[in-house]
This record gives sequence, C-alpha cells and structure tokens, in this order.
Amino acid sequence: MLLFVAKILISVNMSWAYQQGTNYKTVDKKPQQLKNVGIVEKLGDTIDLTTEFTYDSGDKAPLSKAFEGDLPVLFSMVYYTCPTLCNYHLNGLLTAFKQLDLVAGRDFKVVALSMDHKESADVAYLKKSSYLDEYGKKDAEKGWYFLTGTEANIKKLTDSIGFSFKWDEKRKEYAHAAAAIAMTSKGKISRYLHGVQFSPSTLKLSVVEAGKGKVGSVIDQIVLYCFQFDPSLNKYTLYAYNIMRIGGLVTILLLALFLIPVWVRELRKPN
Repeated sequence: MLLFVAKILISVNMSWAYQQGTNYKTVDKKPQQLKNVGIVEKLGDTIDLTTEFTYDSGDKAPLSKAFEGDLPVLFSMVYYTCPTLCNYHLNGLLTAFKQLDLVAGRDFKVVALSMDHKESADVAYLKKSSYLDEYGKKDAEKGWYFLTGTEANIKKLTDSIGFSFKWDEKRKEYAHAAAAIAMTSKGKISRYLHGVQFSPSTLKLSVVEAGKGKVGSVIDQIVLYCFQFDPSLNKYTLYAYNIMRIGGLVTILLLALFLIPVWVRELRKPN
C-alpha cells in the first residue's frame, strides 16, 4: 500500500510563478504575441454537446457523438500541423497512457479538437492514425477522436472551456497554451491538467474523478478519497481531513472486532 501511495505522489513538473505583496507591482513581461492567450479554468461548467464538428472519419456530427456512454473524457485543444507545442502535448499524453492500467479509448475517451478551422478531416485522420499506431492498444480506436470544425463552432467551444488563442502572423502559427481537460460523460468540466508532461498517477486520478465511480478499481476510489487536487502543483496531494476520517473509521472497526466477541461471551455466561 505504501508503494502504491508513493506512486501517487509522483510530481508533475510545471512552470508556474507568482508574486504577492502590497509594496510591489507585478510587471507584465508576457511577449506581445502571447497577449490574450491562455486558459481560464471553468471548473463545473458544462460544454454544449450539440455543437457540430467534423470527425476524423469525415462525418459531421454533434460533439455528443464523442461523449456517448458513461465514460469520462480527456479533451485537448490542439492543431494538427502545429510544429511544436501541440506535438509535445499529445506525445506527453501518449507517454502517460502507455503507463496506465486503463486503456485510452476503451476505459476513457480521448478527444482532440483543432483550433485551426482551415484544417481538414484528412489531416485529422492521419494524425489519429499515427498516434493509434504508436499506442498499439487493441480497441483504442473506438473511443479516440480527432475533430475539426468551423471557425464559429471552434470559438464557441473554446469560450466555454476558457481557452484563448490567436494567430501569430509573423511566426505563421497559432499562439496558445496547453492543457488536458478531464470531463464527465455529460460534458461537465472536472479538472484541468496544464502542460505537456503528465504524471500517470495524476492523469489516472483525474480520469477516475471525472468517471464518477464508473472507471477504476475500489482501490482507485479509496486513493482518490484520500487525495485532493492542488492547482498550484498541478497534481493530487494527500487530504488530511479525509485521511483522519478513514483512520477514525478503521479504529472503530478494530474496536468492534475486539469488543464484539467479549460481549458475546458475557451474554452466554449463566446468570
């Protein structure tokens, strides 16, 4: 059990800095091309699953097609011809997937949507095929989607998840952030996992959390109860209050196991 908990405590590297205090002014040193680019978390909000997109198969259908069933969904905004960040992000997810005992596409859904409205389903299909080949897991294809869409529908979706991006004309590429967003099967936003590298334990717990008891073992559910997500660390950390509650329950059970036989013997004694 200690080894299992130790694995859960694997940290995720994340670049996150802050400055506080009343005597200092924060200097905005964000490059001009990154102005109005980033992610504002909208935990608890529900995205509109009726919005139509084009699937990697070429079929046009509402987003609800990718959310069918009761499995949680890991959602990422990318674009398929991205020369850097999107590839790092998707590769980071794939690396983590390979280390999970859950199978992406079978035990939880994976959805990627291109922020570039000019990209076609053909490009999405090729991207999907390359990742499925590298993943090499049976049945993964049926729950793994690479989507494209119109500019209006992409904007509608990105607004609902708090994802801001823009075209950098000088660099001829999109300026954007990166995050895997865990959602319930109803499209409710459960967790944001920022960055391009992901701890398998953190990724798994986010999926279990979004799965609402439908994904993971009993042990996974117990571990999730003992851990709470820390946004500043981008990972789950021990939650002392729930651990104390479990400790109290275990103590009561142990006392009961000890005292019940004593009470039974006392009741059986002749008056």
